[in-house]
Amino acid sequence: MGPRELEALVQMALDEARLQGVDQAEAAASHDIGLAATARLGDVENLEYTNDRGLGITVYRDSRKGSASTSDIRPEAIREAVGKACTFATCTAQDPHAGLADADLMCSDIKELDLDHPWPLEASDAIEMAINCEAVALKFDARINNSEGATVSTNRGSRAYGNTHGFIGSLSKTSHSISCVVLSGDNGEMQRDYYYSAARDPADLEDPQLIGETAAKRALRRLGARKIRTTRAAVLFVPELARGFIGHSISAISGGAQYRRASFLLEAAGEKIFPQFLRIEERPHLPKAMSSAAYDSEGVATYDRDIVSDGVLQGYVLGSYSARRLGLKSTANAGGAQNLIVPGNAEGLESLIRDMGTGLIVEELIGQGVNPVTGDYSRGAVGQWVENGEIQYPVHEVTIAGNLRELYLHILAVGNDQDVRGGIRCGSLLVDGMTIAGA
Repeated sequence: MGPRELEALVQMALDEARLQGVDQAEAAASHDIGLAATARLGDVENLEYTNDRGLGITVYRDSRKGSASTSDIRPEAIREAVGKACTFATCTAQDPHAGLADADLMCSDIKELDLDHPWPLEASDAIEMAINCEAVALKFDARINNSEGATVSTNRGSRAYGNTHGFIGSLSKTSHSISCVVLSGDNGEMQRDYYYSAARDPADLEDPQLIGETAAKRALRRLGARKIRTTRAAVLFVPELARGFIGHSISAISGGAQYRRASFLLEAAGEKIFPQFLRIEERPHLPKAMSSAAYDSEGVATYDRDIVSDGVLQGYVLGSYSARRLGLKSTANAGGAQNLIVPGNAEGLESLIRDMGTGLIVEELIGQGVNPVTGDYSRGAVGQWVENGEIQYPVHEVTIAGNLRELYLHILAVGNDQDVRGGIRCGSLLVDGMTIAGA
């Protein structure tokens, strides 16, 4: 189903909600089609095709909320779902903060963001690509002796959203990826690593052979890993992990964390939480980017803003409900932030390795040891030990720890080698003086 057909389903649900006398209503319909092929040791391990569609409706009556969803898009099924939502709205507690986002915030200019790039990939072609990607990794070095497989996937999703303010919008967007996971072994030691590429446009994916080769190199680089003694030293996060390190701050300034008073950055707007050089920019309208959106999941028009400027937190990440709970205005972030960019103040990983002198490059994090209320941070880590600005040997079985409020202020540099495969674009990130617990 295309966007216009989904809009018709949304309009049908809204019309039915009006007939049932609700104060407000919103509906969303979706249709996703995808293909994924995984090859392991030269054979097809998994081949999956998805074709899912559905509709969800939320109604508000007397400050009460009721929701229902259905995968059956026949008119009678949609009417039934709306009826269920209306019934549920008589059972829930009143909430003065519930309801649609303010009407004057609705998006009136739905920008074309170049997010739809279908990949007419046949199953046989996906299988062949996955097999070849893995074969490159397995042949790269005799020490690459096993594999968890290579996967090629493509997805196209169409969405429509509308509400009783009169807003209705729709779009289609694609996402494609190629990944490879292999194991290396030497003298009884086994190590595992991976590499992947992801993009909206298949033309922007990295070459499958390069992906297999990179996965093999990364797995080999881990051989000979040692434990190190507990120490305090600089830690350098590679870009794919740096975005997660920054992401903890975004979770802490989300509206839900703020109004529940469960955040280590509680009421921190206006405070300096990063060094002065650091900025976090939200740019929702980047063409082809992984988190671009002309409007949020409530129909509110998105806009460019700086969440952090000169190290100072400028505001929170809010949808309409959390904004009302806090006495603030929606920041068009219902559903999350869109395309966060952390500009670099330094060159890439190699330059930062030289600058750090002695410390740990973190290439993998293990466990979920982050306390969102206190900011206490403790994660298992795997990486490379650096002395005199040069990599000495791989390291495993260590834990890096600290408190995020302090660690954020001790960020020394952010590289210009941004990872653009996700919703937070950040380069390599150097933090001074973390506790590294080892032997």
